[in-house]
Amino acid sequence: MSETAQAGPRRGMQWGMGALIALALAAVLWPRGSRSPEAPGGFLLDALGRPTPMATRMAPATLVHFWATWCPPCLTEIPALQRLARELPAPGMEVVMIAVEDTPARVKTFLGGDDSAALFDPSWEVAHRYGTRQLPETYLVVRGRVVEKFVGATDWDDDAVRRALAARLAASGVTPTPGATGGAGGQG
Repeated sequence: MSETAQAGPRRGMQWGMGALIALALAAVLWPRGSRSPEAPGGFLLDALGRPTPMATRMAPATLVHFWATWCPPCLTEIPALQRLARELPAPGMEVVMIAVEDTPARVKTFLGGDDSAALFDPSWEVAHRYGTRQLPETYLVVRGRVVEKFVGATDWDDDAVRRALAARLAASGVTPTPGATGGAGGQG
């Protein structure tokens, strides 16, 4: 067979391979719509150093908050987050506070002796699964899906933030208890 006769089939195979590669890339990279990514799980440590599956702390709606006592913006944000946690509807909403690269003793001191609500991620393993590279960061997880990410310190006492959170929860099918998402109302 002459060289020009062989060039036709080779060129057709090259085009075919190119088309297959293009289709494979499209299948991998094509946008998947507005579906929220699944929230990563993993094991964290409790205040006594025991492994604790994150799933045991998740409610239908959960604020997953990554923070540390060595993070200056975290120190001003935590009291407002604690107030929000007290004022949220208990049956459908939880706040999971995850101290990253921190010690139980420092967390206990900072939280006024009550470190029972804190979990620990000593090597950023779970934080990195969520995509956290800086602190503080908070993820709203509804029914196993991340529906919103708050980067940096958030004023959880701000009425606009609380209304936006309540609206996001309602849109996700979690109805806040009346009055639970109002301002701090002098509590502290």
